[in-house]
Amino acid sequence: MTSFKGSPYRRAGDLEAGGSSRSGDLDDDDISSDPFDIPNTKNAPLNRLRRWRQAALVLNASRRFRYTLDLKKEEENRQILRKIRAHAQAIRAAYLFKKAGEQINGTAKPPPTTSGEYEIGEEQLASITRDHNLTLLEQYGGASANYNNSCVADSLKTNIEKGIHGDDEELLKRRNAFGSNTYPRKKGRSFWMFLWEAWQDLTLIILMIAAVASLALGIKTEGIEEGWYDGGSIAFAVLLVIVVTAISDYRQSLQFQNLNDEKRNIHLQVIRGGRRIEVSIYDLVVGDVVPLNIGNQVHKDSKQPFLMSGCKVADGSGTMLVTSVGINTEWGLLMASISEDTGEETPLQVRLNGVATFIGIVGLSVAFAVLVVLLVRYFTGHSKNADGMRQFIAGTTKVGDAVDGAIKIVTVAVTIVVVAVPEGLPLAVTLTLAYSMRKMMADKALVRRLSACETMGSAETICSDKTGTLTLNQMTVVEAYAGGKKVDTPDNKSGLPPLVSSLLIEGIAQNTNGGVYVPENGGEIEVSGSPTEKAIISWGIQIGMNFEAARSESSILHVFPFNSEKKRGGVAVKLPDSQVHVHWKGAAEMVLASCTQYIDDTNHVVAMDDDQVTFFKRAIEDMAARTLRCVAIAYRTYELERVPTDEEELSRWALPEDNLILLAIVGIKDPCRPGVRDAVRLCQIAGVKVRMLTGDNIQTAKAIALECGILGSDAADATEPNLIEGKEFRALSDKGREDVAERITVMGRSSPSDKLLLVQALRRRGRIVAVTGDGTNDAPALHEADIGLAMGIQGTEVAKESSDIIILDDNFASVVKVVRWGRSVYANIQKFIQFQLTVNVAALIINVAAAVSSGEVPLNAVQLLWVNLIMDTLGALALATEPPTDHLMHRPPVGRKEPLITNIMWRNLLIQAFYQVSVLLVLNFRGKSLLSLEHDELAHANKLKNTLIFNAFVICQIFNEFNARKPDEFNIFKGITKNYLFIGIVGITVVLQIVIIEFLGKFTTTVRLNWKYWLVSIAIGFISWPLAVLGKLIPVSRTPLSTYFIRCLQFCRLRPSRRGSSQPGSSRGQDHHDASSNIILWTKIFWGGNNWSSCWGLRERSHRRCGVRVGGDQCGTDPVDVGG
Repeated sequence: MTSFKGSPYRRAGDLEAGGSSRSGDLDDDDISSDPFDIPNTKNAPLNRLRRWRQAALVLNASRRFRYTLDLKKEEENRQILRKIRAHAQAIRAAYLFKKAGEQINGTAKPPPTTSGEYEIGEEQLASITRDHNLTLLEQYGGASANYNNSCVADSLKTNIEKGIHGDDEELLKRRNAFGSNTYPRKKGRSFWMFLWEAWQDLTLIILMIAAVASLALGIKTEGIEEGWYDGGSIAFAVLLVIVVTAISDYRQSLQFQNLNDEKRNIHLQVIRGGRRIEVSIYDLVVGDVVPLNIGNQVHKDSKQPFLMSGCKVADGSGTMLVTSVGINTEWGLLMASISEDTGEETPLQVRLNGVATFIGIVGLSVAFAVLVVLLVRYFTGHSKNADGMRQFIAGTTKVGDAVDGAIKIVTVAVTIVVVAVPEGLPLAVTLTLAYSMRKMMADKALVRRLSACETMGSAETICSDKTGTLTLNQMTVVEAYAGGKKVDTPDNKSGLPPLVSSLLIEGIAQNTNGGVYVPENGGEIEVSGSPTEKAIISWGIQIGMNFEAARSESSILHVFPFNSEKKRGGVAVKLPDSQVHVHWKGAAEMVLASCTQYIDDTNHVVAMDDDQVTFFKRAIEDMAARTLRCVAIAYRTYELERVPTDEEELSRWALPEDNLILLAIVGIKDPCRPGVRDAVRLCQIAGVKVRMLTGDNIQTAKAIALECGILGSDAADATEPNLIEGKEFRALSDKGREDVAERITVMGRSSPSDKLLLVQALRRRGRIVAVTGDGTNDAPALHEADIGLAMGIQGTEVAKESSDIIILDDNFASVVKVVRWGRSVYANIQKFIQFQLTVNVAALIINVAAAVSSGEVPLNAVQLLWVNLIMDTLGALALATEPPTDHLMHRPPVGRKEPLITNIMWRNLLIQAFYQVSVLLVLNFRGKSLLSLEHDELAHANKLKNTLIFNAFVICQIFNEFNARKPDEFNIFKGITKNYLFIGIVGITVVLQIVIIEFLGKFTTTVRLNWKYWLVSIAIGFISWPLAVLGKLIPVSRTPLSTYFIRCLQFCRLRPSRRGSSQPGSSRGQDHHDASSNIILWTKIFWGGNNWSSCWGLRERSHRRCGVRVGGDQCGTDPVDVGG
């Protein structure tokens, strides 16, 4: 039933064969003292992930950590898996014990009967599979037609060779009888759950409590008609924030849910009606016959050797009969019992949590200072009403009025916290990733790991396969050498000696994983298999091969599947006259090296002399120089008596591969993909080095690399070590590989282990590496790389499971699009940070300055909540969904250690914040005279002034949102017409602002503005545009701003040491050192720069490295040079 052609060779580093996976964390994550510095979350330990959660300042944990890995569920899932493994072992032991008892007693129950269309039922099949009940299987006749009586396949009305018929009526019958290949999934969160989570924010809860208290006191003192405005407006604003936040989060969850459905929908080949077709795993039914090759995943249970769904083929090939699907499979039961998609944090998300924590601490400090100042001013009688009367008079003011005044002050302070703590900053990463992942699907890239989306933007090198990625994977035999000479017409049988022709047909038909489907109605013949297999089978058909007839003329004894290490595959077949032929096919120069004879054009087997070897080698070199893949086909005879007869010995038999007789060498053309040269050039412009690794010989690799533009036309590019063979690279020491890794551009005759070694060497050099792969043995390299890119068409399931992104069309141009999207993610987050920090700085300074000087704040709680909505949810939607531009590919990659907030961003946000603060504070303190309001009623004049400040502040943010789109470009409107969401959000913000000012004055404590004041507000906002242009003319240093700050701290922290106050036993010097260490750590978190972290990131290490005396020892590092 399930028959496998295994290999006696085990491949080093094979994940499925128990090989090692990752060489270790090369980023030194575990020793960093900064909890928010996790350069790579791909394989970060749980305790490392737990640290940053504990260090983060969080107001709403359920929302902030929603899209991060649920550590509790992760641990629960691991416990469930351990229990399932233990139970499986117990069941297996019980089964073996039971089987032994039956053998001793000689008892065997007859197979149970079943009613229905099929002779075997769902329960019987499930019993055989789950219990591994070989005895019951044999009672039903065994796995396949090795028995004269009926077998399980016959009971399921399945033909092992041709499969089921596969029409809609039959598929429906089988689903009704045995179930469908699905399992019950837990329902996604409803909108109400997101609404409840948005409600959990501590500050919003405090504001609601304050609103209720204010509402009660207002109604009590002013009556229901007027007293509900203050409390009601705050409550309404809070509810608006909650609803908008929940809607945004719910939309994100739907996007992730759709993407997860795409990831689960795997396609595979089945045999139906004698034809290989591709179907979704959800369309598999019991009775399907599935061809399996190296790297395939089993998506349902089958028999003997009892393949369980979820397992992957590590080696060999064969066919499988599906006997259980869906919930009846082991994998279905497992998936129904554990939680799926528990989330994953990304490095940028973790870093932004650090930034949010730092800003939050500053905001809390400011809010506390404002609270203290306002309370002191209020209870000392320095706070006055709009009419100039003191708000609180000791012994006179009623308790209710005093409490109401204190509540309003607390409300303002808490609202400052709402604005100051950017809860939406880390979530903006999730928003832009969800948007990018959805758009990347249209660009033929399926993201499996969120972190890969942003890490791809930092990729410095791409290690790419050749076949199918740089080329079309449409192979055709265009040249052939046989009979000791070049065949003039390779697609014609007449050009081949008869003996060569018959042996070639035998070898091509048997030594293959491909197949041929001949339609009964005489339609076009369909060839299946890998592109190389399809090319050779098609050539075999051209020279007269009848595939089915050729396979029936001999029987297969043993198969050695194609091995990427040995670059060849073989098969031993037995002919009707008991002769044994061993056929080999593989890399031309390697197979040629094993040949000692060849068949000449007179059908005679002659010895391979030096001249003939030279002739064939030159033929190989000539074809390789013209970008042809060279494959040699050879055979030898073998004595039947020497073939193992025992099944176990036969499975371990190593096919003889010496003394071969050469039959033919063919040249296979695989054209380069259109546009691949432009894609490679774009990578080179973007500072991303493209390296090509291929199993083809070095001459073919060189020719393809020149055609694709990977190698330059300069002859110096095509020399070692730029051009190197896998065996030479493999033979180097670890240090030697590191030394040459940077220079390698093309590697020929490379194996998957060579790819892994190159990735490891580059990562040890500090490079951020992306690598493509499609084979099972590529899994370790895909897992090891910073970004593993598996091929969606030719890639095996093992490769896909080990990857971070699946390239659905196997096209290198799609890989370049992924780089653009990765850079776009980082750029969009930086735009949002610049925008949000500008709002933060301006709002905090305006309110603090006003509170300290006058005891009043121009922006009240409701207004601040509206500002928070603009900069948080709406701002993230507008800026985090900017599509990528070509400008992103005209600058170098974003280094993993580069500051999150660049000098350009600091320049932009400080200019805008300074402008806004200056103008609005002038309005706050001199607004009455500037607006000619001295003669107006004091209360109305204050309201009008504060309304103008609020309106101008919001308008400034709208104009500044355009500035944030292009932090380093003058044309801020470029491409704006393509971002409908940005235009829509800006339009909605403007409309709502007009409604708030003109119609909701009772709630927001504002008054209507005439057209003159609207023009003043617009003019104030408009000035930010030319100001941004002038600001971009100011040059900025490439050295991060944090470096200068750190140097100052270094100098200050070393001064006590130079005065001798930091000697052992001096607590004053040590305290000074510890305090400055903490400042440095928080500075690093805020600026995000890590280029100096090796010296200053760790308090423990900084004691040793920075010239500070600790315990009588002093490091000789010059502190002035550190961090520069």
